[in-house]
Amino acid sequence: MMETFDKEFLLQEYLKPSPQLLRDIINIDGDILILGAGGKMGPSMAKLAREAINKTNIQKEVITVSRFSDPDIKNDLNKFGVTTIEADLLNEDDLKKIPDTPNVIYLVGHKFGTTGNEPYTWAMNTFLPGMVAEKFKQSNIVVFSSGNVYPLSHITTGGMTEDRSASPIGEYAQSCLGRERIFQHFSQKHNTPILIYRLNYANDVTYGVLLEIARSVYGGKEIDLTMGNVNVIWQGDANEIAIRSLLHCSVPGKILNVTGPETISVRWIADEFGKVFNKTPKYTGIEEPNSLLSNAAECFKLFGYPKVSLKQMIELISYWVIEGGKVKEKPTHFQEREGKF
Repeated sequence: MMETFDKEFLLQEYLKPSPQLLRDIINIDGDILILGAGGKMGPSMAKLAREAINKTNIQKEVITVSRFSDPDIKNDLNKFGVTTIEADLLNEDDLKKIPDTPNVIYLVGHKFGTTGNEPYTWAMNTFLPGMVAEKFKQSNIVVFSSGNVYPLSHITTGGMTEDRSASPIGEYAQSCLGRERIFQHFSQKHNTPILIYRLNYANDVTYGVLLEIARSVYGGKEIDLTMGNVNVIWQGDANEIAIRSLLHCSVPGKILNVTGPETISVRWIADEFGKVFNKTPKYTGIEEPNSLLSNAAECFKLFGYPKVSLKQMIELISYWVIEGGKVKEKPTHFQEREGKF
C-alpha cells in the first residue's frame, strides 16, 4: 500500500536550487529576462532562478514576459518576487517597452495547432526570433529549440549528437530549425553570444511523456508503441540547465542537446506504471526500429547528470496520478512520426 503523497513537499523540493546553480547564479552578470514565461516551463524556471538569487544574497532581478492569459500565473510570480510584464512579443510597440537585459532565456514558440495554421507557426518560430535578436543583440541569449530538428535515428545508435546535420520532419520542426538559423545569423551579425538549447522531453507531475503513459495505463487506454523509445528529463533539471547555460553562450552559438541519459522503451515505462497501479497496460502498434532520440553526453559533461532519476520520476508521477493531482492538458504527441502537430 502506498504512503500518502505530500504534494507540498514535492513543490518545495522542485524549487530547491542545487549547489551548482547557486554557484553559477553568482557568476551570471546582471538580471535575467525570461521571454514566453507563461507556458509549461517558464513559471517554475523563474521561481527557481529567484530562489537561487535569494539564497545567495545577491542583487539581481528575474523578469518574465508573457501575454499571461492565465492571471493566476502572473499573480503567483509576483508574490514570489518575480517581475512580470504583460506583452505580445509580435507587437513591435510591446517588444520595444521590454527593458534591455544582459541575460535572456527565450522560451517562445508555437507547436500544437501548426497543421492548418502554418503561417502563424512560422511567424512565431522564425519571424519573431529576428525581432528579438535585434532587440537584445547586446545580451547573452539561451534559445529554446527542440530535438524535433533531428531525423529519427535507430535505437541502437544512442541518439543524435549535436554535430549531426538537422533534418526536420514536418513544418513545426522545420520552423524550429528556422528559429535556430535566425538567431545564429544575428549572433554572427552582432557578435551576440547564444546557446541553442535542444530539449526533449521535459516532464513533471503535471505534464509530459511519462504522465501521458501513466494516465493511459491507469485509465485502461491503449498505448501506441510505434514510436517505441523516448528520452525524458525532469523539468526541474531542465530548468537548472537552462539558467546555467547563460554562462555557456558563445559566438558562433553553441548547440546543446538537453535530455536524460537513457534511451527508454515506451513498453518498459508502461509496464513500470502497471506494477505500481496493479494494472496490465494495453498496447497498439509495433515498435519501429527508429525513434526521435537525442544524445546529451555534452550536456552531462558541462552540467553533470540530472538530479532526478527516471525511477524517481516514475514514482512521483505514479503518486500524483493515484492522488488525482491537477494536470495540464497539453499532450506532447510524442508518438507523432510524420511531424504533424
